[in-house]
Amino acid sequence: MLQNLHVKNLALIDESEVDFAGGLNILSGETGAGKSIIIGSINLALGGKVQKEMLRDPEKPALVELIFSVTEKQKQVLKQLDVETEDDEVILSRRITGGRGVSKVNGESVPASKVKEIASVLIDIHGQHEHQSLLSKKKHLEILDSYAKEEIEQPKKELAEAYKDYKKLVSELNDADVDEEERLREVSFLEYEVGEIEEAGLTVGEDEELETQYKRFINGKKIVEALNQAYQYTGGMDQASELTGRALRELSGVSVYDEKIADMEETLTQIDNLLGDFNREIADYLDDTDFDEETFYHLEKRLDEINHLKSKYGSSIEEILSACEAKQERLLRLKDYDTYLADLKEKVKNAEKKLQKSCEKVSDIRKKYAEKLVIAVTEALKDLNFLDVVFEMRFDVLSNYTANGYDDAEFMISTNPGEPVRPLGKVASGGELSRIMLAIKTIILAYSSIETIIFDEVDTGVSGKVASSIGDKMLQLAQNKQVICITHLPQVACLADHHYCIEKMITDHETTTTVHILNNDSRIEEIAKMLSGEKLTPEAIENAKKLLNV
Repeated sequence: MLQNLHVKNLALIDESEVDFAGGLNILSGETGAGKSIIIGSINLALGGKVQKEMLRDPEKPALVELIFSVTEKQKQVLKQLDVETEDDEVILSRRITGGRGVSKVNGESVPASKVKEIASVLIDIHGQHEHQSLLSKKKHLEILDSYAKEEIEQPKKELAEAYKDYKKLVSELNDADVDEEERLREVSFLEYEVGEIEEAGLTVGEDEELETQYKRFINGKKIVEALNQAYQYTGGMDQASELTGRALRELSGVSVYDEKIADMEETLTQIDNLLGDFNREIADYLDDTDFDEETFYHLEKRLDEINHLKSKYGSSIEEILSACEAKQERLLRLKDYDTYLADLKEKVKNAEKKLQKSCEKVSDIRKKYAEKLVIAVTEALKDLNFLDVVFEMRFDVLSNYTANGYDDAEFMISTNPGEPVRPLGKVASGGELSRIMLAIKTIILAYSSIETIIFDEVDTGVSGKVASSIGDKMLQLAQNKQVICITHLPQVACLADHHYCIEKMITDHETTTTVHILNNDSRIEEIAKMLSGEKLTPEAIENAKKLLNV
C-alpha cells in the first residue's frame, strides 16, 4: 500500500508530506484548494507527462516521491520486472528540472515506461473521466479478460502465437500466388543470380584479406622506401647495429669489475640480439614482397567482383552466401511449384485449425467468466441504487481472426423495468456510466494483487442516496484494500477511516496548498463545511455529528 507521499515545488505546493494508512482514506477540501495537484503529483511519479508550467519555481527542481509497502505476491511479480525490494518497500520518485523528469525506482534511474509497468503492480487510479472508456466495446473485452486473468492469461499467449504463425503462412501463400509466365520469369532470374554467386566461389574472410593486400599494393613504393631506410639506419655501416656491437665490446672488457656494468652488458646484449632479429625480419619481408603490376591487376579485379556482389546481395560475404541459400530454396519451390503450393496450403489449413482451437478455448473461458462477472456486476449495481437493473454480456463472432481471438463482446444493460437490454454506451448517462465503472472496478480489483486504489472525484454529479451507496461500495472495497478517495460529498467523507483536508493558504502574498490529517473535532467541522459551505451553522454541525455517529 501507499505509505507516504512527498511533494516539493509543484504547482501550489511548496513542500508537503502525507502519511497514508490502510482502509478508506478520504481527501477533501474546497474547490481550487489543490485536490487535483495531489493526483497530478502521484501521476507524475508513476511516469506521467511532465509540463514545465507545473513547477512552482522554474529555477528550482520539483520532486515527487511515493513509498509503497509490498505484499509477498507483489514482490514475486516485481522480481520478474528486475525490482528488488528493500525492507518490503518500493520507492518511486520523479525529479523534474526545466520540464524534464528523471524517474527512479529504489534510487536507480529507469525509463518512464518501466515505472508505469512497476506502478501497474502497486496502484490503480480511477480518474474522473475513466468511465468514458466504457463507450468502447474493446474496453468491455479488456475488462472481462482482466477478471479472468489467472485462467485466460496463458491461453491468450498461445492464441497470439498461433495467430502470428497463421498470418505468416497466409502471407507466404499470398506471395506464392503467381501465374505460369511470372513463375518462369522468376525461375530464370533466380537461376542467373544463384549462378552468379556460385561462380564467384566466395570464401568467408576473403574480402578482408584482399583489402589488406590491396592497401599494401597501393602503398608499395612507400613501404619499400621506408623499410630500406629503416634497414640502413639499423643494419648499415656505422649505424645502430654496428655501433651497438662496438659498445658491447667496450662493456665486455670492463664488466668483470662491476656488477652494475655486467647488468648493462646483459641489457645491451638483448638490444643487439633484437636489432639483429629486426634486420633479418626486414630483409625477409623485402625478399617476399612482390609489387608487380599483374598481381595488382588480378587483386583489384577480384575485389571489384566481390564488391559488385555486395552491392546486390548483402554487405558481407556471409550475407551474400545466406542470400544465395534463400534464393536456392525459392528456386526449388518454383521448379516444383505444384508440390510446394500444395504443401503450403496444407500448412495454412493446419495453422488455421490450431488458431481456431485457440480462439475457441479463449472464448469458452471468456463466456464462463462473463456469467460470473454479470452476476457480480448486477449485485454491485443494485448496491449502487440501480434497483431494477438487468446487466448482460453479449457475444458475437468477428468475420476475421485477430491476435485477441474472434470474440466481439459487449456489455448490455436495461436500467428501467420492462425495457429491453441495449448496448451500454447507447443507454447509460454519464453519471450512470461512472457508477457502472465503479461497480466493475470494485469487483476486479478485489481479486487483484494491487493493494492501493485511488478514486478521483468519481462521485461528481451525484447526491443523496446514490452518494451514500457509492461511499458504502468504497468502504466495502477498503476492507481488504487501501482506498484513497478525493471527494466533495459528505456522505462519502463520513465513512473514512482516515480523513485528510487539503487547504489553500495565503502567507506573505504567496499561495500554497497543504495537506493534513483531521482529528475528531476538525473532522466534524470539515463535514459541516461540506454540508453547508464555508459558513458554519449549528444545524450543519449537528448534521455532521449525525453522519459521523458522534
